[in-house]
Amino acid sequence: MRTGNRFLLFILLVLITGCQSTFGPRALEQTHPAYNEAIVGSLNQQMLRNVVRLRYRDVPFYLDVGSVTASLSLDTNAALNADVDIGPGGNILSPGIGIAYSQSPTISYTPLRGENLLKSILSPIRLESILVMTQSGWSIERVFGLCLERINNLANAPTASGPTPISEPVYLDFKKLLGLLRNLQEAGLIEIGTEQAGETQNIVIKFITGDPSYTGVFAEIRRLLGLDEDTDRFVLNTDFLELSKEQWSLRTRSITSLLYYLSQNVAVPEEHRVSGLVTTTRTKNGTPFDWNSTPAGNLFRVNVSAERPTSAYVTTYYRGHWFYIADNDLQSKSTFMLLRQLFNLQAGQTKFEGPTLTLPVGGR
Repeated sequence: MRTGNRFLLFILLVLITGCQSTFGPRALEQTHPAYNEAIVGSLNQQMLRNVVRLRYRDVPFYLDVGSVTASLSLDTNAALNADVDIGPGGNILSPGIGIAYSQSPTISYTPLRGENLLKSILSPIRLESILVMTQSGWSIERVFGLCLERINNLANAPTASGPTPISEPVYLDFKKLLGLLRNLQEAGLIEIGTEQAGETQNIVIKFITGDPSYTGVFAEIRRLLGLDEDTDRFVLNTDFLELSKEQWSLRTRSITSLLYYLSQNVAVPEEHRVSGLVTTTRTKNGTPFDWNSTPAGNLFRVNVSAERPTSAYVTTYYRGHWFYIADNDLQSKSTFMLLRQLFNLQAGQTKFEGPTLTLPVGGR
């Protein structure tokens, strides 16, 4: 019996030591990546689904993951039973060991609605946010092409900022401007930053002239925007009441209008189109308009399939079909990433108030 007790004690020590290493720091290593992936995946699916909803003129809805709490518990028990064997084997010791592991995660969701919704996703994107994006390595063509609805007298498909329009939007000169700005950015000949003027901090854009090979590019940008030919520094603002040849007047989209713009290039099943579930935009000649040609459509596309796609970056199942961004569509993935960052910037300006939805999720 003493030998059996020592054997049982040894097993318990091994179990306790192993459990401490498994459910101590190692528990964090095992659970944190899993929850991280789950949260990122669910928020990506929510964003994509809301884009698809807007294509069908359905109401979008947003839930923010407020908190995730996971409690781990481990129960162990051990017993030693002795059976008497009258045969040559002598006494038989039968150890009994039991281990029970449970995990109880609790997830809190906060709906984005009411005043918070108005402040965060219906308000125009701030110029400071656009400055942050352009200074953090994003292409000026992508940031301006998505976030701006107008620069001076150039329009970037303003009718696409709401439900799908019937007639083709105006965008060609704006798209030409984006290509010119991208050329300057790649050559390091344009800068966007802040400048202190008394108590006012202005956002300015500056041309770095001097390279004769880009003289025509600068001249064409000035022509398109109606700018002064002798000025290389321009103040960015949102004032359209008094246009000036020494400033750029910008009209930014809101997150909602940006989502609408992106939703125009969501592919839909032909039966949904025939049934009138979506609007078909047409050119002046009456033919279907190709949204791929717009600044946003050129950088973002959502595909549709009756079967679940095998290679997709993010998918969502809606109205009996799979909508997805292809994993090898790097342009769309980059645009989707920028959309998420802009959404986080805008939503982060407000404080969530009101009830939250807390769900205990049993796990084993």
